[in-house]
Amino acid sequence: MGETTVTTLEGRQSPTSSPIAGERDDRNGRNPLRRLARLRAPRRPRLWFEILLIAVSYWTYSLIRNAVPEQKAQALRNADWLWNLEQHLGIAVERSVNHAVDSVTWLIVGMNYYYATLHFVVTLGVLVWLFRAHPGRYAATRLVLFATTAVALVGYYLYPLAPPRLMNDSTFIDTVLVHHTWGSMASGDLKNMSNQYAAMPSMHIGWSLWCGLTIFALASVPWAKVLGLLYPVTTLVVIVATANHFWLDAVGGMICLAFGFAVARLWYGATPYALPREVTVREEPGLLPAGR
Repeated sequence: MGETTVTTLEGRQSPTSSPIAGERDDRNGRNPLRRLARLRAPRRPRLWFEILLIAVSYWTYSLIRNAVPEQKAQALRNADWLWNLEQHLGIAVERSVNHAVDSVTWLIVGMNYYYATLHFVVTLGVLVWLFRAHPGRYAATRLVLFATTAVALVGYYLYPLAPPRLMNDSTFIDTVLVHHTWGSMASGDLKNMSNQYAAMPSMHIGWSLWCGLTIFALASVPWAKVLGLLYPVTTLVVIVATANHFWLDAVGGMICLAFGFAVARLWYGATPYALPREVTVREEPGLLPAGR
């Protein structure tokens, strides 16, 4: 059983695989193409697994990011080089923005809290929304975020960079220290818990742009789409005004996000937003549902 024979022109019989055997191989997971297809197929996310995965992933990301050696001297040299490059390109306006916004107390205090909180709140909110409203697209879109964050760790290791507020002889204003706001892992009493020289690429931009594009692509009402586009733009202004990043750090975050989308496109064979909204239940080959 499991094989049939075929008579050749010379009169010999040769074995050939039976369709039943092929189906049995599929069910047992021995067919690599079928197995790969099942792995790539969107499936309904499980709440407990996603909570655990996100918690463990963020803990691992923070651990690795903060374990990258704080190469202070190199980070300061890189900051000076980047600042000189921006001046050469005519885009070195970060200091002017920093000083202008700092002169409006309520505005800069609001930006300090924005920098410290929305980075996490909005990202988690978009993940929850995807989980509930777009289960078929959730895993692929989450993969974009995870791949973006993973490649950023490589940037932190290969290119240590001091933020503008920590540059040598800097005239930038550390707005958290000046206005005594809470929550920033980069200033004040919490600075020893975070790597101070991991500014390139900016994950504030990588994550906010991921949120903005996701909302713009999948939201059903125009005002939500507009808010989605405004969020990364506002975040860009905030990271510069608070002297936590250069403009070019934002470019690094965009490049990391492009890498994340490329990974998801290669794995799923489509952009995350083009996948079906709902997860379709597919029957295993050779298996009939009960009652048929």
